Amino acid sequence: MDTGRSERTGTKDFRIVTKERIEGTAQRWRRFGEPVPAGGSVKEDGTPDYGIFGPGSMVWQVLLHPATIVFQYAFQGLMQSTYKPVIAGVRDHDPLSRNTRKGTVTIFDLFERGQRNSGMHAPMWLGDTETARRMAKHLHTIHKKVAGDVIDVGAPELGGYAASEPRDAMWAALTEMHSMLWLYENFAFRDGLPPHRLSRAQREQYIAETAAYCRLVGAPEEEIPTSMAELDRLYAKYDDLFGTSKSMAIYPDNGQSFPMQMFGTMKKNFHRSQLPALFYAGVLDHGLFRQLAAGASSGRLRKSLGMGRARSAVAVATLKISLPFIWMMQRGRFERHYMRLMWGPDGVTLIEAARALQKTAGRS
Repeated sequence: MDTGRSERTGTKDFRIVTKERIEGTAQRWRRFGEPVPAGGSVKEDGTPDYGIFGPGSMVWQVLLHPATIVFQYAFQGLMQSTYKPVIAGVRDHDPLSRNTRKGTVTIFDLFERGQRNSGMHAPMWLGDTETARRMAKHLHTIHKKVAGDVIDVGAPELGGYAASEPRDAMWAALTEMHSMLWLYENFAFRDGLPPHRLSRAQREQYIAETAAYCRLVGAPEEEIPTSMAELDRLYAKYDDLFGTSKSMAIYPDNGQSFPMQMFGTMKKNFHRSQLPALFYAGVLDHGLFRQLAAGASSGRLRKSLGMGRARSAVAVATLKISLPFIWMMQRGRFERHYMRLMWGPDGVTLIEAARALQKTAGRS
């Protein structure tokens, strides 16, 4: 989902992208001051405040793995691209859309939108309770504006969307958490083995733990899943809201194509200084990384993406031959680079503090 305003400061010409703009300062991700890491404060009873998950949790085991740090945004973006209300919200209200209509959108906007995603979620996943609540409240306030009467002009029976309301808030949270589980099982080299599936008990524990996050964002209590079976039933219940269609891209008010206008304007506003942003956003996050994520996904998800048998087979084959590259990207300096780039300075602090706690708890 949209996580706030797009950054357009630091240069007189909005097209020029400096190294400093690519890296960003803490302010790109930070809201309400420096976040307090889980365990960095105490509850009223004097015990450590570990936030909504904490050390020893399956969520932290999945989230803190280097593979998740590098590929989290690509997997989340791919899964959320099949949930129609999310795409409708981006089309109608995202800074990408607003800047497209103004004629000022650049590839840096696409990069910076993805860059803010992981780092602005980190305080909810890795901060103490008050830090998590403050960020959740901030995002809820922003998302109040992300609402509309039309999800898809080609399917008016779907009705409208409202990012801050219980249904869409729940699915934003579930697609974030489910995509990380799917990422971990398919990309995380661990225990001296190639990527492999968690045990049934571990998967059940993971889904049960995500309920705390769903509650934090305002999901309807009666629908929050606490097991894989309940999550599967929820997907079946809301099946009509998943998938893709050509008409999803059409602005309801003028009948124009959002992506065609956006990429056309990006081309017009291109400047050679934008090449690093093009590499990260276009070549990796929205390109190779998403292709690899598609290959790791279920047949149901690939069908939702509109992929036929041939494209699905290519995606799966690409994943298999890319495992050495995936292994390399979760090693040492590659992971550290992506951690700072995509999670920000505060995110690095939160991750490192949580990893220390998780190590003490006996999980990595």
